[in-house]
Amino acid sequence: MIRPLLFLFACVSAASAADLSVTSYTSIQEALNANPNRMVFVPAGDYPITEKIRIRGERSGLFGPGRIIQQSADQPIIEIENAAGAEIRDLTLTRPERKMESRNEGVLAIKCRDLVIENVRVIDNRSPAGAITVRESKDTRISRCVVRNYMRVSIDDRTQSKDWGYAFNCTDGTGISVSYSTGTLIEGNRVIEDNFVPTPEVKARYKLGDYVKKNDEKGALMNQQAWDSNYTNAWQQGSGIIVTAPEISDLTRIIGNHIENAAQGLDIHSDHVIVSQNIITNAFIGMKAMHGSRNVLITGNQFVRNSLWAIGLMPGAAAHPATDDIPENSDGGSIISNNIISDFGHGDAHWIWGDERSAIKFDTGQQPDDPPLTDVIITGNFIHCSDKPRYKYAVIIPDGPNAPRGLHFSNNLFHPGTQGVCNRELPQ
Repeated sequence: MIRPLLFLFACVSAASAADLSVTSYTSIQEALNANPNRMVFVPAGDYPITEKIRIRGERSGLFGPGRIIQQSADQPIIEIENAAGAEIRDLTLTRPERKMESRNEGVLAIKCRDLVIENVRVIDNRSPAGAITVRESKDTRISRCVVRNYMRVSIDDRTQSKDWGYAFNCTDGTGISVSYSTGTLIEGNRVIEDNFVPTPEVKARYKLGDYVKKNDEKGALMNQQAWDSNYTNAWQQGSGIIVTAPEISDLTRIIGNHIENAAQGLDIHSDHVIVSQNIITNAFIGMKAMHGSRNVLITGNQFVRNSLWAIGLMPGAAAHPATDDIPENSDGGSIISNNIISDFGHGDAHWIWGDERSAIKFDTGQQPDDPPLTDVIITGNFIHCSDKPRYKYAVIIPDGPNAPRGLHFSNNLFHPGTQGVCNRELPQ
């Protein structure tokens, strides 16, 4: 009796999907509009569009093996807004040749709850905006997606900031971007960039790092040498995965993702975060947590061939002391445990940054009033160097009035750099 029941269930499911197939309508958008609060099936095949697909309501969404091709560089591919329980599954989202460069997202979700983005492929959405972007949402799950080739040549314009005051040529783009959101789960995704690997030839071709504009006055955070040189090494912008909006983003899990050839692998500006079982290879920064990131658990990750640092914790400009109206936003209360950092300094960006680096870095704040990084346990980590080390120290801990406090090292195995394990005795 089991086989006939399973066969009947499969037939009913297929029939339901066929009844709600986009092929019964003149467009995907028409199918969604005609079936509010229902999932609509997208069969195999190519579906060119020139306007973004809009998903609204409750339990709405799209699923199926179809490929949606956005012909307009001025539009996202799918926009989900004010939706509860919406889902998109199994789709491929892309842009055609000569229209891959955009300033828009592949998937843009705003003000959603219980959103699911699963097994979606976002290919050649080359944009400074995130290929998958979630804003102002609660309890989103992004699972088993593939983001490939999400970067483009752009200009990072910081002339409106009193801290910087300049604009420069860069490569930019982010695979998965989450901001102003809580309860986010980002798991089992692959974020890979194949085009913009940082070679001297790519730098020369696009004049990467060269200033294109500069204010009359130097920014407050700029040192004079960098200001006068009209060039910055930091021309790899964007991240594989970023969770930002400090003091709002909270309760984030980033688990089991593969990130390859990113600028920054993971960029965390959030509280109560789990970063676990990820593989981050050939990023110039493996990960950082800053701008008031508290209670971050970084455990069981592999950091391979990173160039500037593998793991960095530090305050940033968004950190601040308490005032009468606003509670303190500080960094710390975190654990770094059981991570393996291998072949540090042997990534493709090594030629930019040189050997005066460290695999694990703690730092002072960007501004004088930033509360210091405080109370971090560093235990059971392994910095492994199978060749001549391309770093000065395995760990750097700065001195000064705003230096990190309450760092506790135990049971780590750190292969020393050219000048030792650390620039000072490791605190126990």
